[in-house]
Amino acid sequence: MFTVSQTSRAWFIDRARQAREERLVQKERERAAVEIQAHVRSFLCRRRLQREIRWRFEKLCRCILSSMDAESEPKVWYVSLALSKDLTLLWIKQIKNILWYCCEFLEQLKPEILQDSKLITLYLTVLVTFTDTSTWKILRGKGESLRPALNHICANIMGHLNQCGFYSVLQTAFHPHSMLPVPVDTARELPEIQPVTVEKDFGILECTINPWPGETAALSVQRHSDGGLVPSAAVSSPVIAAQFSDNLIRPFLIHILSVPALISHLSTVTPERLTVLESHDMLRKFITFLRDEDRCRDVCESLEGCHTLCLMGNLLHLGSLSPRVLEEETDGFVSLLTQMLCYCQKYVSQKKSNLTHWHPVLGWFSQSVDYGLNESMPLITKQLQFLWGVPLIRIFFSDILSKKLLENPEPAHVQPASPQNVLPVKTLLKRAFQKSASVRNILRPVGGKRVDSAEVQKVCNICVLYQTSLTTLTQIRLQILTGLTYLDDLLPKLWAFICELGPHGGLKLFLECLSSDTEESKQLLAMLMLFCDCSRHLITILDDIEVYEEQISFKLEELVTISSFLNSFVFKMIWDGIVENAKGGTLELFQSVHGWLMVLYERDCRRRFAPDDHWLRKDLKPSVLSQELDKDRKRAQLILQYIPHVVPHKNRVLLFRNMVTKEKEKLGLVETSSASPHVTHITIRRSRMLEDGYEQLRQLSQHAMKGVIRVKFVNDLGVDEAGIDQDGVFKEFLEEIIKRVFDPALNLFKTTSGDERLYPSPTSYIHENYLQLFEFVGKMLGKAVYEGIVVDVPFASFFLSQLLGHHHSVFYSSVDELPSLDSEFYKNLTSIKRYDGDIADLGLTLSYDEDVMGQLVCHELIPGGKTIPVTNENKISYIHLMAHFRMHTQIKNQTAALISGFRSIIKPEWTRMFSTPELQRLISGDNAEIDLEDLKRHTVYYGGFHGSHRVIIWLWDILASDFTPDERAMFLKFVTSCSRPPLLGFAYLKPPFSIRCVEVSDDQDTGDTLGSVLRGFFTIRKREPGGRLPTSSTCFNLLKLPNYSKKSVLREKLRYAISMNTGFELS
Repeated sequence: MFTVSQTSRAWFIDRARQAREERLVQKERERAAVEIQAHVRSFLCRRRLQREIRWRFEKLCRCILSSMDAESEPKVWYVSLALSKDLTLLWIKQIKNILWYCCEFLEQLKPEILQDSKLITLYLTVLVTFTDTSTWKILRGKGESLRPALNHICANIMGHLNQCGFYSVLQTAFHPHSMLPVPVDTARELPEIQPVTVEKDFGILECTINPWPGETAALSVQRHSDGGLVPSAAVSSPVIAAQFSDNLIRPFLIHILSVPALISHLSTVTPERLTVLESHDMLRKFITFLRDEDRCRDVCESLEGCHTLCLMGNLLHLGSLSPRVLEEETDGFVSLLTQMLCYCQKYVSQKKSNLTHWHPVLGWFSQSVDYGLNESMPLITKQLQFLWGVPLIRIFFSDILSKKLLENPEPAHVQPASPQNVLPVKTLLKRAFQKSASVRNILRPVGGKRVDSAEVQKVCNICVLYQTSLTTLTQIRLQILTGLTYLDDLLPKLWAFICELGPHGGLKLFLECLSSDTEESKQLLAMLMLFCDCSRHLITILDDIEVYEEQISFKLEELVTISSFLNSFVFKMIWDGIVENAKGGTLELFQSVHGWLMVLYERDCRRRFAPDDHWLRKDLKPSVLSQELDKDRKRAQLILQYIPHVVPHKNRVLLFRNMVTKEKEKLGLVETSSASPHVTHITIRRSRMLEDGYEQLRQLSQHAMKGVIRVKFVNDLGVDEAGIDQDGVFKEFLEEIIKRVFDPALNLFKTTSGDERLYPSPTSYIHENYLQLFEFVGKMLGKAVYEGIVVDVPFASFFLSQLLGHHHSVFYSSVDELPSLDSEFYKNLTSIKRYDGDIADLGLTLSYDEDVMGQLVCHELIPGGKTIPVTNENKISYIHLMAHFRMHTQIKNQTAALISGFRSIIKPEWTRMFSTPELQRLISGDNAEIDLEDLKRHTVYYGGFHGSHRVIIWLWDILASDFTPDERAMFLKFVTSCSRPPLLGFAYLKPPFSIRCVEVSDDQDTGDTLGSVLRGFFTIRKREPGGRLPTSSTCFNLLKLPNYSKKSVLREKLRYAISMNTGFELS
């Protein structure tokens, strides 16, 4: 019983506890419900009260405006209360509160909502009405005497609003989200951009910027039924500079003029409002305020980079509308723009990081980016384009452009074009020569202008501005360069200006600037950088007709002068050690000058305009350079890296051979007294030379390919050919396999139209494993160059440029290289560029139709290109896309595979020492005929032969008089396995060219003996050799010549032997 009682009690207590907890929870719920209901009721009550207040305030505003609209009833006018002595202060306090409430409501309203838009119109009307006395009827007639006092009251009201943050309120009204950037022709269709609203906003701005509106402006307005305001009269008198307060201009610039593309929207929606700015001379006041460095920095720091660009765009737009002001305030305007750009430049980064953000104009930017501005960027960019537009350039560079270049009646000399560049366009040539019949004097450095003169300082400051814009506005750099090169006479006149600087002009002045850290030196170097960047851009986009025949901007003789200056300047920068430790501005200067120099050099390599030896530095002795390289001096290495053309070609080839030799020694590929290099043996069937070579060599390692490879040939009967390969047989194999693989009939390579030069075939993909084949070809070509074996393979110029890696340069132009592929196709493309009519009439699209093995294939130059017509706007892009497709896209994979194979043998830095034509010479040797005198001087004789032996005299006479150039090439190939002479002459042929007197056939020949030498020397014959033919040992570059008794027999036997081409086995 006791246990049951205890259990019942515990159960009872637990139940009571649970009931108590439930009551507590219920009470908490009831309390929470009451609190929630209280909050909701409070919220709803506040909402009703707010709506009531807004409705009453709206009614109040309408009543006030209605009272101001009454005719001839002064007691009704709300402003009349201000004239009562007892009520003046209360009225001023009340109107200040009313106007500020209008401002607060403006911040909350959304113009895209119709009802809010009407309220915006109402509140703006109130603000305009009570901040400008020009609309007050009380001042008409006898009330004119009250104007000063009422103007003072208005000024007091505006001061109060400005202190409360009036400009920030208006900034929200002009916020980019409610002023979307759109084309001018569609801006009026946006509900956000309502002419009445924007016009009222700007009407207020007009009043707020002037603290005494009644004294400087007479703005009359008329009311419409919807409460809107429309200006009906222009401002009567301009604002005087002293009446502008810095305290007002600063917030105006920060909050209003920094609104994205504000001036663009005003010019679209209410263009008459812009006349207010002009008549008030506001731009001049802005320039005066911002030209002060401290104030400009303060404004920029308040805005940060993104909005600083917006302010800059609006100022440029205003400047384009007020050219007279810019002409008078050029120095100040240039100064403030430069300061703004310099502020932004501090935060421009070259690469992405955790601290940078992407900006569509500035690139990687280390300040926070307002991505809400992205939609406005097209209009902001359009405003920035005024900076490099023709009107502003003419104003800024007026001192330079106003000077006339002297005319010279002598016709300019035009360098004859190479065959691939000849364009038989008679009308263009006729026009070009007519144009050159009266040309200016060639501009050369003359000196005479003081660098500290006001004129020079002004031009330097302008150049600093544009150079700063190039390094700051990184994503629109090409737009800036294109704008600066639009005027044909700007760059030559700037060069003429540069030529006049300093006591003597030219090189010495700028070299002195490099060693000086003064502001003046930096400005002069900035001018040189700007000239180089713009000129390089111009020459890059001009085609050969425009450069050589029409000679746009620069005459060819001027290009010679400029290139000589640049060549010396870059050489001095490197040789004097300036480039070694260059960074910052010095490095940028070097890149600009060097880039311009190399564009000229590569243009000259394609088609000559400079005289012979123009690019060489006579003060740089090759022996000194070699010593510097042996000591691993940095400046010597930089010479070969940046300007190898200053070194004679012969010496660069020697340097190349030395580099190869050093690598062979490093890799153990040279036989020494203590070790022999590894030898790779291969057996090649003559009937399947290409297949066997591909199978046996393509799998070799890079080290083995660079090493010694011995070849044994098997003839058509399956018998090993006689002879020991001491590099000669391999040379023969290499030359033959390259000859076969580059045969157009194999369709791995095609020939260009006209000069029949080789490049990869676009249809080579029909071969199985075609990319591996191209890689193998690249290795074979690299092996030939590596071993110094010249092969007769004439490549197209554009393909050699790709082999050198030029196509990766930002200054490379596919159009310039197009003549080397198809001169007729190039002529047709450039005719599109010069077409005066509507290109759309030609029915072209951004595609290329090609006949591929009997089928018409359409290649789109861009995605969807076959549906995009070619127009006058995109015709330049079409030309470049077409050239790029023909020379790169079509053969991209084949070229990449060949280059990969070639560079596995030849390091890219080795070939960078050579230009495109020089690389061709390195591969194929000199195109010149065989120099028999040079060959004779470097020939070694054996077996009793000597230089005065009659058989030797006959031989040289036959080669010189009886053999054709082709037969002489066949003779050279018969002896050395190569039809072309060595690039550096026969002195560098290893082993040396040799001629030996033989008495017996090759299989009986045991070498020279004392008896055979004496018989050969005294022309004593063991037996008549008339039935035997000359033979050769290509491995030793040795000609085995019987001691013939007649010259005619020698000529007949030698001609027959060299035409058979059966190598060792012919005897």
